[in-house]
Amino acid sequence: MAIVAGIDVGTQSTKVVAYDTELKQIIESAQAQHDLIAKDDGTREQEASWWQQAIISCFSDLSSDVKNRIIAIGVSGQQHGFVPMDKDGNVLHPVKLWNDTSTALECDELTEAAGGTESLLNTEGNLILPGYTASKILWFKHHHRALYDRMTHILLPHDWVNFFLTGEYSMEFGDASGTALLDIKTRRWSKRLLNALDPERNLMAALPKLIPANGCAGHVNASAAKILGIPEGTFVSAGGGDNMMGAIGTGVVSDGMLAMSLGTSGTIFGASSKPIIDPKGRLAAFCSSTGSWLPLLCTMNCTVATEVTRKLFDTDVKEFDKRSSEAPIGAKGLVMLPYFNGERTPNYPRGKGCLMGFNLDNMTEACIGRAAMESAIFGLKYGLDAFKELGFDAKGIKLIGGGAKSKVWRQMAADVCNLPVNVPTIAEAAAFGGALQAWWAYRHDQNEAVTIESIVEHHVTSDSPEYRPIAEHVKDYEIAYKRYMTYVESVAPLFE
Repeated sequence: MAIVAGIDVGTQSTKVVAYDTELKQIIESAQAQHDLIAKDDGTREQEASWWQQAIISCFSDLSSDVKNRIIAIGVSGQQHGFVPMDKDGNVLHPVKLWNDTSTALECDELTEAAGGTESLLNTEGNLILPGYTASKILWFKHHHRALYDRMTHILLPHDWVNFFLTGEYSMEFGDASGTALLDIKTRRWSKRLLNALDPERNLMAALPKLIPANGCAGHVNASAAKILGIPEGTFVSAGGGDNMMGAIGTGVVSDGMLAMSLGTSGTIFGASSKPIIDPKGRLAAFCSSTGSWLPLLCTMNCTVATEVTRKLFDTDVKEFDKRSSEAPIGAKGLVMLPYFNGERTPNYPRGKGCLMGFNLDNMTEACIGRAAMESAIFGLKYGLDAFKELGFDAKGIKLIGGGAKSKVWRQMAADVCNLPVNVPTIAEAAAFGGALQAWWAYRHDQNEAVTIESIVEHHVTSDSPEYRPIAEHVKDYEIAYKRYMTYVESVAPLFE
């Protein structure tokens, strides 16, 4: 039986799954937590070595029998992180992450140099926003010039894991599109933006080769094989960003399907056979890790809202859901704007968390909890509205992430979005997606004519029941969402 492994290096932890392609089930898995460097200026960083330690820990928890039978590995990684490396493969600085908002000034500088937002959308297809990789490179140049001058390679987190496994430098189009340096229509690096970053240096030489989604990033080298206890020469697929791998792991690979991820960040993304560029800049015009496109909206604050609220009230998740459900839809007029990490969508890099609309009736634990839960879904409904405006015919939602375990959130997502919601059987969508991409790429490498659509058709299933929108709830949420958006727009002068 063929076993493929998926590695997901996320913000909070690394997860590894070993998937049996014949039994069609994950037979072993492991997880290891990460630390986070957080500062008041919006800095969010991690050491790349922490990811390596976490991967080693995860593989040490797998049985030798399973590790010896792994034939292919696919890596998922948190998007946008900036890994600067010298000529010897050493990481030069802690990795600035997707939720780092300390580069807002660099975003403004690059946007101006590129001719403004309209020029960016018309040419490359994406804005330069806090969180994306481009501004991190300029920040590195501004703040650590000596290290910047030593920089020979620019990688993203999943690319760095591929490098750790294979010793090869590569990048695929999906994750590359999240740098804001790729022309997503032509799938080529933007020479004008690289020149805007540094007109005196050929940064193109620091970027790795771009490989197709079903391509090979390399094979496990002797050093990684010994450390992890897996066969030397094991096939390593192109991999991709966590959202791209999550799309594969949920079966969102054909037009019309959406995935909604309720994690530290919140995302809603859909498969498209053609580029979808939002002239208002709400959706990121990403490529997928399947050879097509993956328009996506990301909020920097999703389960963050409920976690900080739950800790405030010193209650567990189950009890928090129960108490929040005691408040009516709309939390009696109370609205939370959960911009605890600043925010990317809407573009409020200096945003702060807000509770607005208190009165003598709604200043209760139940209403505050309800407002926190609703804020996570409302932020993603903003993205669904953009999808619909751009002609995307949404058929349903695959709900993933830690928040998908909540039955309250499942029904809320169905009601707010007015779409049926399914929860995939395998919850670790990004790691599972990495494994499935590895299986697809490995078979392609063996000259098998197999499509990613057929792979997910045979391997991705959903739990029962399906959550369908309740008409009465849909109407109530429309009112609550309109109120929420009024507050979102009103704080613009404070946070833009």
